[in-house]
Amino acid sequence: MAANGLSGVEKKVAFSLASVFGLRMMGLFMIMPVFALYGQHLEGFSPLWVGIAIGAYGLTQALLQIPMGMLSDKYGRKPIILIGLVLFAIGSVIAAMSDHIYGVVLGRAIQGMGAIAAAVLALAADLTRDEQRTKVMAVIGICIGFSFALSLLVGPIATQSLGLEGLFYLTAALAVVGMLIVQFFVPNPITQAPKGDTVAVPEKLKRLFVDPQLFRLDAGIFILHLVLTAVFVALPLDLVDAGLVKEKHWMLYFPAFVGAFFLMVPLIIIGVKRNNTKGMFQVALIIMMLSLAAMGMFAGNLWVLAAAVLLFFTGFNYLEASLPSLIAKFCPSGDKGSAMGVYSTSQFLGAFCGGMIGGGAYQYLGASGVFFAGLALIGVWLLLTIGMKNPVLLKSYTLNAHFTDSDHAKAMATELSALAGVAEAIVVVEEKVAYLKVDDNFNLSDARAVLRSVN
Repeated sequence: MAANGLSGVEKKVAFSLASVFGLRMMGLFMIMPVFALYGQHLEGFSPLWVGIAIGAYGLTQALLQIPMGMLSDKYGRKPIILIGLVLFAIGSVIAAMSDHIYGVVLGRAIQGMGAIAAAVLALAADLTRDEQRTKVMAVIGICIGFSFALSLLVGPIATQSLGLEGLFYLTAALAVVGMLIVQFFVPNPITQAPKGDTVAVPEKLKRLFVDPQLFRLDAGIFILHLVLTAVFVALPLDLVDAGLVKEKHWMLYFPAFVGAFFLMVPLIIIGVKRNNTKGMFQVALIIMMLSLAAMGMFAGNLWVLAAAVLLFFTGFNYLEASLPSLIAKFCPSGDKGSAMGVYSTSQFLGAFCGGMIGGGAYQYLGASGVFFAGLALIGVWLLLTIGMKNPVLLKSYTLNAHFTDSDHAKAMATELSALAGVAEAIVVVEEKVAYLKVDDNFNLSDARAVLRSVN
């Protein structure tokens, strides 16, 4: 294998698992820009139930994300991923066949029961070398972002042609395609990455949840997805009232989302060059607050709404892209899987609460009430960032090791800690692994030499 790049197998793993993740996320996202507009024929339709239907997947995702990851440890990654995709397809069909909004809520909740994110990321870890794992995870992350952008294009166009029922059947078909990719294109793992690096460990969750830096990030992703879901309860209806017919909404969403990617690049560059992630984080939050204020104050002006959507996605894209990497930087060595478990649960719980709050606010306060509520919540997040620290720029490695006993492990941890560039070294005898956090002065071959001396 190439030492400085992805091998052929790792490239196959990255793109096949990214495709599975992307297809599933598209199935979840495509309903967001269209349901408030195309679901009005459903019995029991109301703004509150629109919000619940859009966000229902988040509750079951939040409840099952960690258990599904743990089951993948016990029964294997692929079987759990396939079961999750089957549940997603079943939920899609139930939603498609429903003529009452309660049936759609049930279908969306069953879609969310296919909580495969942890299992997919763990499988990616199983199939890649530790030094290349970050690149594979980055490919998957980029695909998730692209799937959201594509859903804003495909959702309105597909619903216009197929109707809401057809859109749900399309999401079921995407799940089937995902199953075929898992079965025939994703390699079978021979070894399993340490669970502390990939899947949540229950006894670690409470400690990570109360960590002040991680708590800020977990609360942030909760608020971010709450606001996103709430906005899409009100924004489609607001755009129609402002004169943009529902068949043309994609002509606003998709260019705005793509344009926002380019606008967020300066925030990333400045944050990295000046090591001022906190400052750029706060700028992104202020941009989102300005966009929500504009949506609330100028609901009838289509041009202002278009500019506000562009600003909203600029802030959203930066924050969505930054949060996972910050979780990895702030979490203790060896606790990445548990930290991401808390993070993912917060994210999906935010989507559920966003549907509830957005639907209720729209029903009783109108669209402006939704936007101003989102503005207030982003303001709370901005206050939380006051105590946020800029992360130290470190890389994480997970190296296989075999120790005779705990004393031997402690000795090796001491030796690893003494290597140039090592900021933190943790050795876990039960997992036969060494977790390292290192800076640019670290030489991987030195660490391997230390570990070879004990194997």
